Amino acid sequence: MPVAKIGTAVNTGRPFHHGASVGVRLPPGDVVDAMFSGDVGASAAAKLAVRQSLGLTDPLPAQYIKLIGGAVTGHLGTSYTSGEPIALIMSRALPITGELAVLAVLLATIVGIPLGVLSAVRPNTGTDLASRVCGLMGLSVPNFWFATLALLVSSLVFHWVPPVTWIPPSRDLAGNLSQVAIPVVAISVYLLAVIMRMTRATMLEVLGQDYVRTARAKGASSHAVVFRHALRNSLIPVVTVIGFQVGGLMGGATVVEVIFGLPGMGYTLVQGIYARDYPVIEMTALFLAGVFVFVNLLVDLLYGVIDPRIEHA
Repeated sequence: MPVAKIGTAVNTGRPFHHGASVGVRLPPGDVVDAMFSGDVGASAAAKLAVRQSLGLTDPLPAQYIKLIGGAVTGHLGTSYTSGEPIALIMSRALPITGELAVLAVLLATIVGIPLGVLSAVRPNTGTDLASRVCGLMGLSVPNFWFATLALLVSSLVFHWVPPVTWIPPSRDLAGNLSQVAIPVVAISVYLLAVIMRMTRATMLEVLGQDYVRTARAKGASSHAVVFRHALRNSLIPVVTVIGFQVGGLMGGATVVEVIFGLPGMGYTLVQGIYARDYPVIEMTALFLAGVFVFVNLLVDLLYGVIDPRIEHA
């Protein structure tokens, strides 16, 4: 990295905040070595001066306290390698990962719940067997393998490759959807299988309850029994599973973003790890962890909407 660029990253006038990042700091070398990798004549004194200006010579607990303080006050710091504010980097990456995650959850929910219901109301039939086999395959196939295979099939068989440059939905909605179609399917496969299997298991349990048999005995239609009485009471475990799987979905989005070159949060995190850009790594990981906690809080609030007995309790 040129010395002028290092000076830009150091002398931005913005506060730097650093965390422990113990895992990424265990291998030999650090971000300063990566900065000077192209400058064979750099002296140890120059490297030490840069480390001191970045705060890398401070004890790790002190760096962690600075990280937490910056996150609380909204001062996310500046990238070591580009000199850009991390808030600006995340504002570019977040909409991409957010779109992938939302579309993947919607696809998995819209397809997984009906398949689980259909499998439960027709147990031990060909439909049930096919759904269970597809669910097992969805749990077994890694999303990065599925994404790579889907990309190969689309390019070799259909002679179509998604655009390399990110297309915002505000500029070209059709182009954006065509670009994210394969990544969304690849991310949603595992979650779809989990939702389908959980819906089937909970529906089978609920369909055997006394109040369901009572509803059938009173002459309620099969549609009312399945969707009004059984499905709503079986959704709480399904919603819980969806909330817990968001963390895994974010991890899957990271791999898929790298495969397709989508500059989302996962891609940004991986690039930060390659460059030893500690502030980017720390703030991105902290944000993804916060999203996981926030989604599970929303799941808890949804319990009262699904089952009024929980809200009154």
